[in-house]
Formats: sequence, structure tokens, C-alpha cells
Amino acid sequence: MQFGATFPTTEIGDDPIAVRDFAQAAEALGYSHIVAYDHVLGAVHEGREPKLWGPYRETDPFHEPFVLFGFLAGVTTTIEFETAIIILPQRQTVLVAKQAAEVDVLSGGRLRLGVGTGWNPVEYEGLGIPWKGRGARFDDQITLLRQLWTEPVLDVTTAQHRIDRAGILPRPRRSIPIWFGGSSDIALRRAARVGDGFTFASAGRKTVEQVEKLRGLLTDEGRDPAGFPIEFTLMYGLGESRWASAVQGASEAGVDYLAINAMSTTAAWTNMEAPGFSGPAQHIAALDRFMQVASSA
Repeated sequence: MQFGATFPTTEIGDDPIAVRDFAQAAEALGYSHIVAYDHVLGAVHEGREPKLWGPYRETDPFHEPFVLFGFLAGVTTTIEFETAIIILPQRQTVLVAKQAAEVDVLSGGRLRLGVGTGWNPVEYEGLGIPWKGRGARFDDQITLLRQLWTEPVLDVTTAQHRIDRAGILPRPRRSIPIWFGGSSDIALRRAARVGDGFTFASAGRKTVEQVEKLRGLLTDEGRDPAGFPIEFTLMYGLGESRWASAVQGASEAGVDYLAINAMSTTAAWTNMEAPGFSGPAQHIAALDRFMQVASSA
């Protein structure tokens, strides 16, 4: 099992040196990849109907993942990059294909594109995309992304898209892996049908049960579950006494990747103790300590 470092986007600040230092430290410590979350807009939660249920607000900074990874590609050599997840339906499909291809080309094939539908209709509205119908748009986007990465010229007309004899260059040397994220049955079924992997936002017993459900769906689709990679996410606030058991449980479940998340915002939303880190140095130290414990589990 390989370990991932969740980029502390809400707490690292905007000093490019600190951003570089975090990525280089993760690489030097043996982490296989860096995970970045995605929100283009942060929204005020109060006074909305229906209510916004997600964890992030207008006070939480988010570095844009494609730009971030383009920068990190230039200051690292081996560590991979994962979006977990890009909120795909609120973005222009062709532009996502272009941006992802550019990151993959400039990083030497180190991008894993995790995608999902998100939870914030305010963000969709701000980006000029209807919240309604996002699922159908999402399905259409997956097919089109793969076509744009592998075909020189497309002539495509669907309910969601029109490309008139055009394509992107440069294209990646491969079809970039598309992973899915979430916890709903819809997300699991979609991943089993067309995904290249799945990222779960937790790492407990219920998550293991979801893995078994996903593997059953893969079998139903005629796909081999053994060839379908899975990632768990572990909250740093669980504490050292529970890290080892979580790593062991993930390993016994046949999980391929385990990412550590030390952001207090996420911890508070999941009702776990917040680490309360105040800067990049503490996040780097946390990566070091977690790797020590996880490697010996």
C-alpha cells in the first residue's frame, strides 16, 4: 500500500516557497502522491434554502488544482498528483481536458484525475452551469475527455457538447486515469461502469463495506476488481494510537492507497479532533510523523 499527502489547501497560505517545501518534503518522505481538493468559489452558508451541507465556506482558501500541479511539477521529480476531486460538471469539458493534458505532459505522466459532481449549487451558478442535470452532463464529460486525450480530431454532437472537427494539442501520451470519488450508490455504480479507480473520503469499517459493494458492482459489469485501484482517506486527528489499526484495516481490505488529511476544517466537519496546525512547518512535521507510524504498522 502506498501513502498520499493531502495538500492542506485551507491552511498552507499563499507563499509559493511554502507550497514548494510541502511538496518536496512529501516526495522526500516517500509519499507516492499529493492529493488536492477543488472549490472555485466559497459560499456563505447562512440564510440559504436548501441549506448548504458541505464543510467549506467563503473563509476557506483553495488553490486551483491544475495551476497548483503545474507549479509542483516543476519543483518535484517523481511524486504523482491526484485531484480528489475536480467538480467536473461545473467546468468546461474541453478546457478540463486541455488543462489535465498540460499537467500530465509537463509532469511526465504524473496526473491522476479524480472527478465528482460536488455539493454546492452556489458554485455551479457562479460558474454559469445549471445545477439540474449535472449527472447527465457528468456522464457525457467522461466519454469526451477520453476522446480528446486520444483522438487528433473530433466531430461530436451530443445533448451536452458540440465539437466541430477540432482537437487538443499537446495530448498526453496516454489516456489519463479517471478516478471517481464520493459515497453514494450512484457514484459507486458509475465508477464500476466507466472508472479507472475510486477514492473514498474515509477509512473506517463502513468504508470497507462500501469497497465490497463496489467490487460486487465491478463483477456485475464484467470487470476484475483486482485490477481496480482504491484509495482511503485517513484523518490525522484520529491520533497515533489509531493510525496503525487504520493502516492495517486498509491493507487487509486490499486498498492500494491511503492518503492522510491533516486539515482542521475537514476534521471538524467529520466530528474528529482538529489538529489545529497553524502553518506549513507543522503540516510537514505531521507528514513525517505519520509516515514513521504508517511504515512500521
